[in-house]
Amino acid sequence: MRNAIIVGGGLAGLVSGIQLSMAGIPCLLIEKKSYPHHRVCGEYISNEAVPFLKRLGLYPDEFSPPQINRFQLSSVTGRHATIPLDMGGFGISRFTFDHYLYQKAKACGVNCMLNTEVTDVRFQGEKFTISTQVKNFEADVVIGAFGKRSKLDLTMGRRFITKRSPYAAIKYHIRTDHPANLIALHNFRDGYCGISNVEDGKTNLCYLTHRNNLRKTGSIASLEKEILQKNNLLKYVFSNSEFLFEKPEVINEISFATKDPVEGHVLMAGDAAGMITPLCGNGMAMALHSSKVVSALVIQYCRAEITRTQLEKMYSDQWNVKFANRLRTGRRIQKLFGNALLSNAAVNLALYSRPVADLIVRQTHGEEF
Repeated sequence: MRNAIIVGGGLAGLVSGIQLSMAGIPCLLIEKKSYPHHRVCGEYISNEAVPFLKRLGLYPDEFSPPQINRFQLSSVTGRHATIPLDMGGFGISRFTFDHYLYQKAKACGVNCMLNTEVTDVRFQGEKFTISTQVKNFEADVVIGAFGKRSKLDLTMGRRFITKRSPYAAIKYHIRTDHPANLIALHNFRDGYCGISNVEDGKTNLCYLTHRNNLRKTGSIASLEKEILQKNNLLKYVFSNSEFLFEKPEVINEISFATKDPVEGHVLMAGDAAGMITPLCGNGMAMALHSSKVVSALVIQYCRAEITRTQLEKMYSDQWNVKFANRLRTGRRIQKLFGNALLSNAAVNLALYSRPVADLIVRQTHGEEF
């Protein structure tokens, strides 16, 4: 029986490991951190993923995740509109959900190596050598699920990693009076902020900003006061909330550039394959869906039902069919945000052209899988 190594223990990595283990495929998951830990993320999963999670016994019922069925959009000045979300979703923190999935993975027999960073992946003679600071491993197939940006991207020579990105993302958990069924997207100059509830009465606040904002204001606190709070809805949130982190979670150099789903014979999943713009709010659902696609093909390969050439071509083809258009749509819609004139136009669209607004929202959500 061929074996697999999964590099990265986020949603795509953990759920891929669970599926492989359920199918009897020997697999090792290598994660550079331990659980639980926070990740910079919108923490909203569209309901397209619910049937898949329930089939695997992975839907987090025990945490009573808030059910989200309305979407609020505000312009830079705070002018806003609220529309229903036909599909909707649920909110759960990565701190809770990743740890929950890790426990499920261990129970399924996934071999998990934590606090270990993969430094290199080499393919030679139909085998991979995976290097870590501890030891080297061999595998027949490797799934790359190492997130938005990694040192491994640089080691592997991935094209997107050489291009500077102007974006940084900042995340908090807060306690506030945000409605449980609402996901909000609030614009500010050269950025936007997503707000939605997660488990235990907490609210996730995560925003994307151009680094020029940080350069001009000098600090995150000044940025929030001088730029974000020009939007009166954001000013209300910052003035009337209890912030639960000692300091915010921050990621720099976030890239939305096109990535290849297969590089150096490694099958990329989740954000490693392509990051959806945060305003579309479906990165977590896409990570789960990509794990479904890649795992099914890896199982066939490990059982010698398909060749490596077929594995890589089928995965690339299926990934592009299911996700490439959503990524393109997200990048196009993103151009409406962070600009006073265009964000106001987007609000007008939501207020006065509901069929068009509903169509755009549908294009950022997938179908149930």
